[in-house]
This record gives sequence, C-alpha cells and structure tokens, in this order.
Amino acid sequence: MDKKLLTILITTLLLITGVFFVFRRPVLNNEVVFWTLQMSDFAPYINGVISDFEKENPDIKIKWVDVPFSEGEKRTLASVLSDNPPDLVNLNPDFSATLAHKGALQEISKNDLVQFNDEILKSLETEGKIFSIPWYATSAITIYNKNLLSDVPKTYGQIVKAAPAIRKKGAYIMLPNITENDTMLKILNKYPQEKKVYVFTMFKNLYSKDLIPKETVTMTLSEALEKYMSGNIALIGAGANFLNMIKENAPEIYKQTDVAPQIIGELGQNDFSLMNFVIPLRAKHKDEALKFALFLANDKNQLELAKLTNVLAVNKVTLNNDFYKKYDKNDLMAKARVISAVQLNHLQPVFRTQKNQKEINNLVNNAVQNILLNKDKTEKILNELDKNVELLEK
Repeated sequence: MDKKLLTILITTLLLITGVFFVFRRPVLNNEVVFWTLQMSDFAPYINGVISDFEKENPDIKIKWVDVPFSEGEKRTLASVLSDNPPDLVNLNPDFSATLAHKGALQEISKNDLVQFNDEILKSLETEGKIFSIPWYATSAITIYNKNLLSDVPKTYGQIVKAAPAIRKKGAYIMLPNITENDTMLKILNKYPQEKKVYVFTMFKNLYSKDLIPKETVTMTLSEALEKYMSGNIALIGAGANFLNMIKENAPEIYKQTDVAPQIIGELGQNDFSLMNFVIPLRAKHKDEALKFALFLANDKNQLELAKLTNVLAVNKVTLNNDFYKKYDKNDLMAKARVISAVQLNHLQPVFRTQKNQKEINNLVNNAVQNILLNKDKTEKILNELDKNVELLEK
C-alpha cells in the first residue's frame, strides 16, 4: 500500500476513534451506599424516595442497607474507618459527634443546610463545624391525668408545689426516671450550673416526704408508664407515641388524659432527640450522598415521613405546614404533635454528650441514688461526683 495512503487511513481512523471517545457518554459508577437504622417497617416509603431521586438523577443509583439498631454503632465504627465505607449513614448525634472527634466524618457546609430548623443546626455544631445532616426529631411532652391535675405544672418548681395535693388523692405527681441513662443530666441542663445542689435537693425532698414513689431510685420510663396507666401517678414526660400505648392498654385512663408542653427549668429550654445522616470522610461518593440526604429531608419527603410516623420534621418549610400548626380539639395525637413541633424553637442550651458518656451517666445515677437514700450529705456526694467525672474526662 502506498505509504502516503496508509498515513491518511491511520490519521482518519485516529480522528474517528477520538471523536467516539469525546462524544461517548462515560459509564458512571455513582452507586451511593446508604445505611439506615431499623427502618425496614417503612420500606415502601424509603424505596419510594429512592425511586423518585433516581428518576431526577439518572446518573446516581442508591443501594439501601437497613442495619439493626443494636448493631448500628459497632458496624458503623468498623466501616467508616475502613477503605470502603458506606456513603451515607443514619446515626444519632452522640455517636456522630464521637466519629467527628475521631476525624472520620466529612464536614458539611452550613450553606448546604439552609432548609433546616436553625435551633436543630446549632445543636449539631462541634467546635463551630457541622458534620451531619438532620433527618427527623422527637421532643417529649407532658402527658397528664385531668382527673388528678386540673392545672398542669409547667416547671419543676410547680411540680414541687402541686405534689402534696396529688398525694392526698392517693396518687403521686410523677415517677421521675432520674436514674435511667442521662435523664438527670438533661434535667440539670435546664438550670444554671450553680443550681446543681438545688436540683438534687429538690428531688431528695420530694423523695423523703413520700411525694414521689420509692421506686424512683431504680425505675425506668417504661415502668413509669405502667404506673400512669394504673392511675397511680398524675403525669409523665414522654413522646407522643406513648399516647397510643395508653389508648390501647388503658382506655379508661386515656379518656382522662390530656397533653401539655414539656416540663422546663429556669433556663426555659426543651429536651429533644434527633436522628441524622453522616458522610464518612473516606466515602467514594460524597457529593452524591449529600445530594441524596438533602432530597430525603426536603419538605415533601419530610411531610410524608411525619404522616407515617410520630416523628417531627426538621425542615423549616415542613414545620410551617398546617400539619404542625393546627389540630382538632378532639385529636389528642395531633395536639401533641403541634406542641412538640413548637418546642423545637426553644432548644438552647443543648445537652451535649462527653467522652465516656455512659460512664458519666452511671456516676451521676449512682449519686442520685445515694442522695435520695440519704447515704451522705448532698454536697459531699456531689463533690465526689465532680472528682470522678473529671478523672473520666482527662
């Protein structure tokens, strides 16, 4: 073949091949691995959101993995420190903060989070930075027996005042589960730090005067619910989902039940619980994961999730929906939902967990028991508590 002709053929072939590679659509490997915590009961909802997202983003595929709650922290810790972690993980803020401190999470720009409730976002800050995306929240309300309480207390101080009259009726004002998990720490967080002795003494006085049950030293919220359903206590602080349990298991007590805002302390803020998403630092599809997380938490998907469950939306637009603003006076669940949603506007200062939080909880709960049982002077027990907590935090 003529050398000149061969050169022309090769050049033409290279040009055609080059054009093919320039205009051929690249094969993308954008599969976002998405982990949730025990959400299999809501599979139709999750799968529906995934389907909608993939239709809007045909270059991104979502692989959903639902992890049992009991395995969540263990599996997540192992995965995020590996070279092949999931791209988006559903966690609670406490464990998210632990991973953030380990440098295992991607920082999320505050500019990407403008759709969310401002108080919620403040609660997620770790040294001024945010490493998680809110998904949904809950905020406890006061569930009370109208036959025992005509005027429901708003503060712990008012509980102290109301307790003797309830006791005369043969019941107790409440069974505070102050030796369970971090309950006492959250109550302390509702007061200035210098009021710590006052708070412990308040519960000690209620206990010593038989104005709260003797079981307070050991009982949990679930056991307090049993006491409420039997008519032995006037109120409990719990999530709106407890109303369904009361309705099903104690219909007569349910007829006497109403709801009110959460009991507050001197600082006036409310407790809440939150579930969020994190993006591991070693994730392969960080941008796609963030895009999907924000889609999951958009106003439409938040409202749909809220209607399926008893959780609170964290999206500002959703929280302004009538679903969270209005209720029929005969619909107790709707009333509880509206009260809970309003409470999300008063969350500061937020109770923040510390390193070795479980051990700190145990120390505090032991101190509560020792104080209630009058094993030593309150101040001495609390001084010893401070020393032990300080050793744990080093």
